[in-house]
Amino acid sequence: MIDPILPAASPTGGAPPVTGADLAGTRGLAPAGNGEAGMEFGAVLTQMAANAAGVVRSAEAMSMAGLQGRASVQQVVEAVMSAEQTLQSAIAIRDKVVATYLELSRMQI
Repeated sequence: MIDPILPAASPTGGAPPVTGADLAGTRGLAPAGNGEAGMEFGAVLTQMAANAAGVVRSAEAMSMAGLQGRASVQQVVEAVMSAEQTLQSAIAIRDKVVATYLELSRMQI
């Protein structure tokens, strides 16, 4: 369901700012090289891929429930839109990883 619109955070308080880690679903994970407990890059990518697959599976299940009349049209649309956004994010990350790999392979040693 649509969340209510909240007032913008003021400098004296309110909601914490949104970071890239929040958007990637990795809030609270520290970089592995700073001595604190953290996750390696490969582990983070694996976790994000598993989360993306789970979102797509839940959207498929919701679509089937909608076809069977057990879910409303709004629930089906929300699930499918969430899966679409997750898939677009995964494709963008994949494109960046491939571009980075190609750039590194062109470097002279």
